[in-house]
Formats: sequence, C-alpha cells, structure tokens
Amino acid sequence: MTTPRHSVQTSAVPESSGDGYTRRAGRAFVFALYGALRAIKLYPIENAAVQRALDELAALADEVARAQGELEVRGSGEFVFVNGTRLRLDLDNYASFSHILALLRASGVGVVIVRPGAVRRDWLVLLSLLQAPGKEPPPDRFRVLVAKLEEAGIAPFALGEPAEVDDDADQERTKERAKRTYAQSVAVTKDLMTSVRMGRTPNVKKIKRVIQGIVDQILNEEASLIGLTTIRDYDEYTFTHSVNVCIFAVALGKRLGFGKVQLYDLGFAALFHDVGKSRVPADVLNKSGGLTDEEWQQIASHPWMGVLALFQVRGQQELPLRAMVVAHEHHMKNDLTGYPRPIRPRSMSIFSKIVAVADGFDAATSRRAYQTTPLDPAAVMAEMRDNPRRGMDPVVVKAFINLTGIYPVGTLVVLDTFELGIVHAVNPIAEMLSRPIVRVISDDRGNLLQPGDLADLAELGPNGTYRRTIIKTENPERYGIRVGDYFI
Repeated sequence: MTTPRHSVQTSAVPESSGDGYTRRAGRAFVFALYGALRAIKLYPIENAAVQRALDELAALADEVARAQGELEVRGSGEFVFVNGTRLRLDLDNYASFSHILALLRASGVGVVIVRPGAVRRDWLVLLSLLQAPGKEPPPDRFRVLVAKLEEAGIAPFALGEPAEVDDDADQERTKERAKRTYAQSVAVTKDLMTSVRMGRTPNVKKIKRVIQGIVDQILNEEASLIGLTTIRDYDEYTFTHSVNVCIFAVALGKRLGFGKVQLYDLGFAALFHDVGKSRVPADVLNKSGGLTDEEWQQIASHPWMGVLALFQVRGQQELPLRAMVVAHEHHMKNDLTGYPRPIRPRSMSIFSKIVAVADGFDAATSRRAYQTTPLDPAAVMAEMRDNPRRGMDPVVVKAFINLTGIYPVGTLVVLDTFELGIVHAVNPIAEMLSRPIVRVISDDRGNLLQPGDLADLAELGPNGTYRRTIIKTENPERYGIRVGDYFI
C-alpha cells in the first residue's frame, strides 16, 4: 500500500501527543481537505482525481484520529485549530485556510469532530453537502446539514455550531496590536522622510522591523490594519499615505500569492515609493491652487529623485532593488503614458503595478491641500476598474476589488432600512462582494450611534429576503461623520 502524499510519518515511538505532531498533521490535513474540496467541485464524482483526493484525505484523517483519539477541527475567527492547537497561518496555506473557514461559516459549522473509521463515502457526502449552494442563514443550514448526514447514515462525524463565546477581548487585543503597528509605522515613515530631506541616514533596521510588523499583521488578521487606513490624517498626509499604500500593497500581494520574503520586499518598496517627495519643496507639495509648469515639473521629478535618494542611503545594499524600481515606475501607467517617460520600451514590474493601484486608491480617497473633498471609495474603485485612461493593470485592480470589495472599507452607505452604515470588512463569502460587513452607525431616524453594531448584509430575514441592502453611498462630511473614529 502506498503512503498518501500528505501522510504524517511516525517513528516506532510516535510523538502523537505533542503540539509539533499536531501542527504537522493539522497542516497536512488542511491541505488534503482543500484538495478534496477542489477536486469535488472541478470533476465528476467518479473521476480518478476525486477518488484519489478522498482516499488521501480519509487515510490522513484516520491516522490522526487513531493517534490522538479523535480529530477535532475548529474554526474561530481567522484561525483553524486542530485538536486544540492553533495552526500557523502562512502564505502557502492562506488560500486553503480561508476557503475552509468560509465554508464552515456559511454552513453554520463551528467544529467538526472526526472519529476513527471515516471512509471515502463519508467524506464525499460531508464535503458535497458543505459545498452545496444555499441562501439559508448559517443556523438553518447547520440544521439541514446535520439532518442530511443522519439521513445518509454518516456516523463518523460530529458537527457543532460556533461556540457562543464573547470574542470581544480577543478582538480588542487584535485591534490594539493593529493600532500600535500603525502608529509605529507612521512615526518611522516620518523619521525616514525627514532624514532624507535633511541629508541624514535613516535607520534601515527600524524600518525593516516596521515592515515585518505590517506583514505579520496582514498575514494573521488583515481587517484591523486595513480599517486603520481610513484615518487618513490630513496634517500627516505624506506619512500616513505611505503607510496606507504599504498596508494595501502587502494585503494585495498576499491575495496574489506572494511568499513572505516577497511581501517584505513589496512592503519596503511601497513604504519608500514616495521618498522622492522629500526632495520637492514643501510649498509646492502643499500648494492648494493650480501648479505652474515649473512646479509641475518639480512634482513629476519625484520618481527619479526617489531613486537617487535611495542610492544615497547609507547601507543601501540592505534595501531591495525593487524599492528603487517601484520608486521610479509607480506613476508610469500600464501603457507607459505616465511619468517619467521611458527612453525605450519596457514592462512595468508587478511590484510597481501593485503599488500604483494602492497609491491611486489611497490618494483619491484622502483629503489633501489640493483636494479638500476626498472622493467616494466605491466611485474610485469603479473608476479604476472601468476607465482605461487611469492606466492600471486590470488583473491587479480585480485582485484589489477582491480584497476590499465593491464597497471598500470605510465607505459610508445608506441602507434600505434608512440606517447609515460604514463598511467594516469585505464579506468572507466570495459571491457576496456587494454585501459587505457594515457597522450600522445610525437608527432609521438618522440618530448617530457610537460605536454601532456590526451587520452582515448577506444575512436573510424570516421571509427569505435580505435584512439590509445598500441603496447608495454617501459623503460622510455631509453628516459630520469622521469615518476613522469607528476604526480606532
């Protein structure tokens, strides 16, 4: 008998009770489960690929269940626990983790216990039911799922609903970590820009630690950090803009499948993308009226001045070369009609395309000296997607929409219940991009609530229709609302 590809090898004296074994076995199980789900979705049940994937999954699950008595898989927030041990979230397992968690949430399942003896047919029935389309709210789907498993005589599985645990403390700790990371990033960016302007050498090691903090936060719980990009401090625009672009770029790189080292390089490039502006006179950068030709040339020179600034940083051998490329290319546009104009034909790097999208979005949705009224985030997203003159790579824009949703985080929306809401997070269900998670911040008479309650716009009411639906977006300044206050 051949050993399944994901089998966890044990010695004569198996260390099956340790966390190390559980983590290795749990990761292998998650990969096998994800593979089986994809195979069932892509091919007919009788296809050899489906049969192999199910056999591999059954063998691995049975191995762990027999070694540790049972196999308990629990989803909690953005994490997967196997037999009480939290699995490490990395880029190589992000897609599998997020897909499995989304399926469990949509089905109202909080925990799956697998007893020894589950065979191919058992797994086929369970996974097919989990992936079956349905519009019922999760609690109803859970009851239907349990009933169908009993009806099919599937005994090795025990399903449980999400634990009724108050996660407020965990959420508050996550939020505090995100705020610390964001504040440190702005402070370091301010020091970076000031150092370059004054001809001093910035602290590259401190910058690296900040980038690592952003990458780690994005990999483990991106929503809190992305929410803080809505602060967009007018007085500190130059610094918060660079940090926001870094956060968006790293989150977008994660969606595009970048590895952790690539994310560090991308974060560096994004944080440094506007370093050339430190060489532009402050009165030109902050001018509220129209620019003269000479002033415009000064602004348009910041990409190549950024490259020169990076070359002059002491210890610049520690800087990724891509940071210089991005500083030079991020305004070129996909068709090279932007600035600076290239001397010969070239293709923009994928890092530059990512930073261009993140930069364009944050700049358009921020209040600046020459843009006192920021644009509506949903309108900016539509413009980036539909107007080719913006020169953004359509694949990267599509990935950005997948990251932020059709209504990006921070968008003020009017609901059909006459309530106001602020988009809090993209809906984890891929088919529900137009139905994000919102924080309802007013009642139906317009009385503002603080902090308000979170509502899933994909939630159905007793009559089978959606409880809330977005009618339109609105300008928060019209209502005297500071969106950032709801994320800090």
